[in-house]
Amino acid sequence: MLPASPARDARPLLVLHHIPEPTPNAYEQELAARGIAAERVLPARGDALPDWRDYAGIVALGGPMGAVEDARWNWLAAERRLIADAVRAGTPYWGVCLGAQLLAASLAAPVMRGPAPEVGLAEIALCADAADDPVFGAAPARFRAFALHQDTFALPDGARRLASSAQYENQAFVWGGAAYGLQFHLEPDRSLADHWLAKPKYARLLRALPGAQARRLATDVRAHTDRATRLARELFGRWLERVVFAPERG
Repeated sequence: MLPASPARDARPLLVLHHIPEPTPNAYEQELAARGIAAERVLPARGDALPDWRDYAGIVALGGPMGAVEDARWNWLAAERRLIADAVRAGTPYWGVCLGAQLLAASLAAPVMRGPAPEVGLAEIALCADAADDPVFGAAPARFRAFALHQDTFALPDGARRLASSAQYENQAFVWGGAAYGLQFHLEPDRSLADHWLAKPKYARLLRALPGAQARRLATDVRAHTDRATRLARELFGRWLERVVFAPERG
């Protein structure tokens, strides 16, 4: 008689949103396709941060605020504490853009303004440490991703760099084997990318680009979204299978 397979963790994922508008994206689609429950919390709207121990993992999405702008956003310090406590206890984490910066800051790494805004389709290259990573090991060696930021971060102590771009060295990293930070965006569909590009803060970043580059940005992003969202779901799916719900965690 074969031994019984360990039961999958029945707890939901905690999804930390940072903008009030609906944010349909590839990560949400992958959760829905797999039938994985998720509880969505929006601290900027006044939602209370729950106990991280009630969740199988945490997904932290992007937003226009800086990761350490505590004077403007009075919930940021509490969110960083939640992230620090959770990941230090081994809770799987998937942070995107602001979510990656929050992970770095929660692990005592500096977050700072980068040399120039990175806006548009960035060329992302995997680093040597990605080769044996359970999430990034099967990813293309080079791919294009939507970039929309002007902040960056140093790697936390003990982190492994997984991806870089020419402009920003730290594009993806993993800490503790289960906490991932991605500075770039693969997840937005065409309507969401258009929505982000129209937001005031990001419109200011666009004005810093040369005219021709700014004019073709929306066209380039729209043309690339189908390929990017497929890769987003592949990476996120591997994180779910091999990290969050890995048999040894059952």
